Amino acid sequence: MPRFILGIAASILLLAGLSGSDAQAANAPLEEALAEMSIGSADAPVTLHEYASLTCSHCADFHTKTMPQIKKAYIDTGKVRLVFHDFPLGNLAMAGAMVARCSGKNNFFPMIGAMFTSQESWAHSDTPFEALVGIARLSGMSENDVDACLDNTALLAELQKRAKHANEVLGVQSTPTFFVEGKKIPGNMPFDDFKDVLDKALAK
Repeated sequence: MPRFILGIAASILLLAGLSGSDAQAANAPLEEALAEMSIGSADAPVTLHEYASLTCSHCADFHTKTMPQIKKAYIDTGKVRLVFHDFPLGNLAMAGAMVARCSGKNNFFPMIGAMFTSQESWAHSDTPFEALVGIARLSGMSENDVDACLDNTALLAELQKRAKHANEVLGVQSTPTFFVEGKKIPGNMPFDDFKDVLDKALAK
């Protein structure tokens, strides 16, 4: 079975939980597309900020291996809120970020989860745009929706502006980069290392 088909199969499983209304949605309004994308309680005592690129293999490792453990132990229990920040490394990563945001706030985390899970197939495809459209369709976006999303210069400009700020002001130079209560963590880590950092932040 071709790699892209396998990637789409994995994406279907991740996006299967979308509600019917979400799955029928086209492009989100610009304000929604640019909203903070976070998971977890707004009242969580600790916030974990992640700067990531959808074509970054280390970011994919975090989301497929470490993130599920953090979600179960800290996010689902109300201890930690994760805020995702786009830091695209290249045009394809930017396209993926734009499409994920255009899919709508409710679809965003299932979409990036699908992209990270099937990264090997779509990010390294000979036809990456078609592969990206295939994933986007699972959230209810058509090829025309994807075209319109990628033509949204206001969305592109704002994401570029945010990435520049992250680089020049916050010192983000690679992905993934994390911040926990102001402490910078460059690179992915095993769950136990994240646990140490999060537990110390929670103990303050």
